[in-house]
Order: sequence, then C-alpha cells, then structure tokens
Amino acid sequence: MSDFARLTRRKFLVTAGVSAAGAVLLKGCTQPAANTTTDAASPSPVAAGDAPETTRAVLGYLPIAESAPLVIAKEKGFFAKYGMPDVEVVKQANWAGARDNVVIGSQGGGIDGGQWQMPMPHLIHEGIITNGNKVPMAVLCQLNTQGNGIAIAGAHAGQGIALKINDPDYIKEFQSTNGRRFKAAFTFPNANQDFWIRYWFAASGVNPDTDIELLAVPPAETVQGMRNGTMDAFSTGDPWPYRIVNEDIGFMSTLTHEMWEYHPEEYFAMRADWVESNPKATKAILKGIMEAQQWCDDPANRGELVRIVSGRQFFNAPTDVLTPPFEGRYEMGDGKPAFDNINVGPLYWKDPNGNSISYPFKSHDLWFLVESMRWGFHKNVLTDFDAAKRIVDQVNREDLWKEAATEAGFTADIPSSTSRGVETFFDGKRFDPENPQAYLDSLDIKAS
Repeated sequence: MSDFARLTRRKFLVTAGVSAAGAVLLKGCTQPAANTTTDAASPSPVAAGDAPETTRAVLGYLPIAESAPLVIAKEKGFFAKYGMPDVEVVKQANWAGARDNVVIGSQGGGIDGGQWQMPMPHLIHEGIITNGNKVPMAVLCQLNTQGNGIAIAGAHAGQGIALKINDPDYIKEFQSTNGRRFKAAFTFPNANQDFWIRYWFAASGVNPDTDIELLAVPPAETVQGMRNGTMDAFSTGDPWPYRIVNEDIGFMSTLTHEMWEYHPEEYFAMRADWVESNPKATKAILKGIMEAQQWCDDPANRGELVRIVSGRQFFNAPTDVLTPPFEGRYEMGDGKPAFDNINVGPLYWKDPNGNSISYPFKSHDLWFLVESMRWGFHKNVLTDFDAAKRIVDQVNREDLWKEAATEAGFTADIPSSTSRGVETFFDGKRFDPENPQAYLDSLDIKAS
C-alpha cells in the first residue's frame, strides 16, 4: 500500500461503520443519479437522526463551465433532496472577490466556500494569498475535469502555434521585431490557468518567466487586448474558447485535454470551521453535488444544463455559445482539425477510463503544490515535499467525500486509493506522487 493510500485509511475506518449504517437507511430511497430528473419537490432521503445541523450555506461560484454542478445542485433540487434547501449559490465577480468573501465568511456577508482554482484553498489555508490571515480550508471534491485551453490572438495565425510550438524563437525573439515581449495572461496567479499556460510554454522551450510577459488579467480585458493587438495569448476556460474562434478574435493552440487527459481542474472547498461545526450538513451538500455531477455527465441532460446555466442569474450567456463546449465541439481555428467528442470537454463525475472525477485525489493536490515549487512560488511555506504533503493532509478531506458517497449509495464509484497513480503529460513528462523529485529533475525549464 502506498503512503498516500495510508494517509486517511485509519480516519475513514473509524467513521465507516456509521456511514454504512446510514447507507442502509438511504439505499432504498436513493436511485442512481445519472438519469434522474429530481427537483425540489422530490422526497428527501434524509434518515431520522441524520438531519443536517443547518439547512443553509452560502457558496460562491464563477460563471464558467466548472461551476455547473453547484448551479445544477441548487436548481434541480439536489441540495434540497439531502436536507439543504436553503443553500445559496452566489456569483462572484472574480477569483480575488471569492477569496476575500471566504475570509469574512457568510456571517460577515461573504461565503462559506464554493468553487476554486487549485491550489487556492491551500494558499488561503496557509495565509499565503490573504495577507497572512490563515483561514483553515477543507477541500471536499473536484468539480470537473478539462474545459480549458490556450487561446492565441489572430495576428499569430500561420506561425505553427499549436500543442507544440513549431518555432519557439518566434515567441522568444518577439521583442526584437515588435518592440515588446510576447504577452500572455491568465485569470489568477499561481493557480490552474497560470499552471496550464506555463507548462505549455515550457514544454516547447519558452521560459514563461524570462522569454515572455506573463500576467494576471480579467478575461474581458484580455479578449479586448487580443482584438486590438496588445495581448497575444490567454489561458482560458469555457465558454471563452468558443467565443474566441467564433468571433474571429483568434484561435486555440490547444485544449488542456490534449495537454493532460482528464486532468484535475477546479474544486469545491469550504471553510474548515464551517465543516467542523456542520459535518452532516457538509456531507449533505456533497451528496447534492455528487448527484448533480452525475446528472451533468448524462449527455441527455446537456441541453437542459445549457438552458439552466445560460440564465441571466447564472452565466448570462447565449445558449448557442454554451452548447458547443458542453457537447465537446471545439472549432480550433488556424487550420487545426475541430473536435467533436463530449469526452474532450468538461466532465464531472467519471472519466472514460473509469476514474472518479469528483473524488479529490491527494496525489493531484500534491501536483499543484509541487508545480508551485517548480516555479519558485511560496518558498517560505513550500520548503520541501514533506511540507507540501503536510498541507495536503490538513486541507484535503477525501474522508468526508467517501462517507458522503457511502451514505448516498454511490459505493461503486469510491476509489481504492488516495492516489490516481503516475500521471503522464503530452510532452512525455511523468509525475509520480511517490517520487516528486524525479518529476522536478526531469523538467528542463523551472525556477533556479
């Protein structure tokens, strides 16, 4: 058994007996969720004595494909089904706003948790992005995989900028011929989209710290910059890839599906004090999200999903913009073949290899922190791999995911290990969570 498999086994076994008893009571009331059309009027499967400590929580989200399970859990009544009818799903202006709102909590007018780029919960937990104010956090599930890509301004069409950059010198020498460095952006520093674009550049020999200008910029500002010629690349999530190509702003060099098939994407996490005070309510919320994820992954439901999330109160986007990515249809532009496969777009419950998407593998948390170490982020906290693993152990609550899945009757989808094993990237690099040093040693471009 690996070290990762041992990390929470004892904790899980302590609670498994209680969880199994709950599962007996719930089993007869809970149906497989993949084809369900449950709404708020459906009978609740909450057993006597298992009622949540509270029926209310405030969850933040960003209006992008990653947040679909939160919206669907609210709108289709899955939160209510498990005894949480008063959950609020509140749109956040941006990632910085979500961070600030979770610091103050719902009692201060903020949020109790919600959707996050990784490893934002770990950084909040350590006070790294909250001015030293440590707010203990609990990562509870992964919301989705994929649904992202690297967009390139149309001015660079024909230069061979694809999954691999054919001519890295075109980018590295851009300043000598254009008077400024090649400019690329992401939406929040030291998190998912920053990591995706850094990895993509570095895999082709372009150092994102020295060869280009890389900065955090809001999506709308970035797209306008791509229109007017002042921005060259953007690490972006659905539905922006569709709009960038369809509106002739630019083209897609790659989807993250091509970079790392079924990679970890965005997560659901809450304040740890809320979780500790409301363990039953936490598991009820998780059950609602799990059922929503299964509902979202049924292709027969994708049309209704689009109609729901397109609403003004949610994404406020036309259905014809949202439909293609939710169906896995991506026009790439610049002569690249299009994709037409639902499995290359956002998925929420299980990938085609049979791996859980919803379960928060500790090995994935570790990759995000090791990648932070690769780029020299947070050196005073991420001092070594042991420090990174300690943070993962403190923040990742996969034990609660397992308990919730057991109680809801989703036992067939519970992974046997906290590690998904060795991960392989498009450039042949491999991340073994049991030997992260070998991964760092294999990388040609990293912080000194």
